[in-house]
Amino acid sequence: MPTLDQIVSLTKRRGFIFQGSEVYGGLRSVWDFGPLGIELKRRVKEMWWHHMIQEREDIEGIDSAILMHPSVWEASGHISGFTDPLVECKACHNRFREDQIEERNCPLSKSECDLTESKQFNLMFQTHMGPVKKEGSEIYLRPETAQGIFVNFENVMTSTRKKIPFGIGQIGKSFRNEITPGNFIFRTREFEQMEMEFFCEPDKADEWFEYWINFSKEWFINIGLSEDKLRKRAHTDDEKPHYAKAALDIEYNFPWGWGELETINNRSDHDLKSHSEKSGKDLSYFDESTKERYIPYVIEPAMGADRTVLAILCDAYREEEVDGDKRTVLRFKPQISPVQVAILPLSKNEKLAETSEEIYKSLKSEFRAQFDNTQSIGKRYRRQDEIGTPICLTIDFDTVETDNCVTLRHRDTMDQIRVKIDDIKNEISKMLKSF
Repeated sequence: MPTLDQIVSLTKRRGFIFQGSEVYGGLRSVWDFGPLGIELKRRVKEMWWHHMIQEREDIEGIDSAILMHPSVWEASGHISGFTDPLVECKACHNRFREDQIEERNCPLSKSECDLTESKQFNLMFQTHMGPVKKEGSEIYLRPETAQGIFVNFENVMTSTRKKIPFGIGQIGKSFRNEITPGNFIFRTREFEQMEMEFFCEPDKADEWFEYWINFSKEWFINIGLSEDKLRKRAHTDDEKPHYAKAALDIEYNFPWGWGELETINNRSDHDLKSHSEKSGKDLSYFDESTKERYIPYVIEPAMGADRTVLAILCDAYREEEVDGDKRTVLRFKPQISPVQVAILPLSKNEKLAETSEEIYKSLKSEFRAQFDNTQSIGKRYRRQDEIGTPICLTIDFDTVETDNCVTLRHRDTMDQIRVKIDDIKNEISKMLKSF
């Protein structure tokens, strides 16, 4: 298992993740995804969307607005109940969550200190809508994407002619003014969620709850996380969200210990009922087969795209010794890797460059490809290993002068084979399936 410092160092060095506003000293708990990081995160989101929505007949996708009517957050309970207990150290004036400190000890000095009485701190970011800041202009950045789904329940059901059970999913930014963010991109104030709300009959909710727990765990395994580093943990009664009848986390064993990747909630009929009462809009469902009307229950698998990226990086990281030298490698599954094949001409020779460019152009429409011709071939292999590229393709002088073949190198075994240029695409496809 790598340390978190090793992950942070690699991600900055190779262009996965940078400190936000770094030229100004950075902004705490805000991170920017670089060229490779955004490709990795995009693959995570695309695979979730494909598996959760595109492959299924019973789930539709939407993209709701970040800014919503303030009454949405009153009905959902976020204005009154979305809080953490906050205390302040009177010596250093830093603030902490009361439930995350031990015996009134300051987490920074590790000694007993004088802490203020706790007060409830609302985690939503507040701003103002309109050109003038005045009473009544307050609005919030959404702390979750789920409410955008609930207020669009009837719109989606009517326009798509869906019948219960069915789901609505979306991917989008959420914002929480966390008191104690940390562990790199694990807990941040701005993050991206992948959430699905599955509307079902109340008496089938427990069955669907178990279904989505198993479905979600399988998805994590499919994208490359080790099964022995995943576990299920049911919420205790005192930690369940205010809206949840039941809740369970799928956790990953990060360098600092177990941490939540995804929560599956049985939200009962809390949300649709609350929005019906607050808005005056009837959000009940009439079942034609039973001639009964009811408020659907909701099962919610909700995960963070950023946390999933961090888990993938931790799971893929390896340090190995090869011929007396250390090799750092990210063993990504090919379907998740930001780069699938690297095109590496042996030198900057004009003949090699021309052939290499032709091969690169022919491959990049079918594979995520990268062209690299700087430094020695050995250093380029190591660089590609560090970013998790499964296959390196080398063009040498024999390619252009004698055999019209290239060398394909397998990331994990480091075995190399010679392949005719005409057979490159087929051979790469076969090799990608071997990981």
